[in-house]
Amino acid sequence: MMTTTRPAAPALPLDTILSGDCIETMRSLPEGSVDLIFADPPYNLQLKGTLHRPDNSLVDAVDDAWDQFDGFAAYDRFTKDWLAAARRLLKPDGAIWVIGSYHNIFRVGAALQDTGYWLLNDVVWRKANPMPNFRGKRFTNAHETLIWASRSEGAKYTFNYDALKALNEGLQMRSDWTIPLCTGHERLKDGNGDKAHPTQKPEALLHRILVATTNPGDVVLDPFFGTGTTGAVARMLGRRWIGIEREPAYIAAATARIGDVRPYDRAAIGTATAKRQEPRVPFGALVERGLLRPGEVLEGPRGQTAKVRADGTLVTADHAGSIHQVGAALEGAPSCNGWTFWHFRREGQRIPIDVLRQQLRAEQQQAGLD
Repeated sequence: MMTTTRPAAPALPLDTILSGDCIETMRSLPEGSVDLIFADPPYNLQLKGTLHRPDNSLVDAVDDAWDQFDGFAAYDRFTKDWLAAARRLLKPDGAIWVIGSYHNIFRVGAALQDTGYWLLNDVVWRKANPMPNFRGKRFTNAHETLIWASRSEGAKYTFNYDALKALNEGLQMRSDWTIPLCTGHERLKDGNGDKAHPTQKPEALLHRILVATTNPGDVVLDPFFGTGTTGAVARMLGRRWIGIEREPAYIAAATARIGDVRPYDRAAIGTATAKRQEPRVPFGALVERGLLRPGEVLEGPRGQTAKVRADGTLVTADHAGSIHQVGAALEGAPSCNGWTFWHFRREGQRIPIDVLRQQLRAEQQQAGLD
């Protein structure tokens, strides 16, 4: 009997800069293999003439060939082609970030929707140190816009809400981010002392994006790699990365830069975990394990009491049900978090029952590591 063997899928070139056209290169990579894409595509700035400062010195603007297109139609075709290639690479629950200016971000947003992505947020990166408007004919252009989108509607994308809240001193992270432009020691220079790349992004921006929407070990792809900010930050945070770049000078700068990045500390790359992502522990498991006994009395914050039953429910003179239902009934509230509402006593001390839940979670996690 003849058997046929399928050819092995091509290996994913992790932690590598791939030289070449981004669309062709993405089409050559395995489908559904990437967790997140960060894209800083050409802005199609449509600059007319040169710009001088008041002292008549020349402003170092973006005038490279890679940012020039023969009109909006050509730019739109390019945008839809690379977005389609990128979407093919994303895992079903993957997501993409695209950054742009007013010159291109609205066209990119429409192309994202036309290509099948589902928009999640737009984020305003407010530059703490923007370049002034030297001609005085428009507002100072002090921000860029990022679009965050999942591969499709209904995707279970990664969002580390609690990690971002911790990063923001306990406050919910907003969609307007004040981060300085890339300057000083972080700005890469070429052999002549000039900027190695005109639109190098600050590492702080990529740090926030990767902490927010990836986990350690996830694969992050950047199809417009430039001087490698995405790869450098990914390496620092314990993420795997793939860069695509066609300009040899940028590849050389990125390679040297990432090679100098200190390897990440495994103990330091973890982030705060959202409670809804933690393993579920039913209250009944505490009773089954003997951490609480049938008939034991639990106490509420204002002296309310209820007895534990063998099936993991609570009972009072007037109410019976789950820890949440009985707590809500005693408070006259529409809902109640029973894990923080109820306490038990040990050696005269009132202890939240949530301590016992965390004990079981720790045991589950340890069992998963063994």
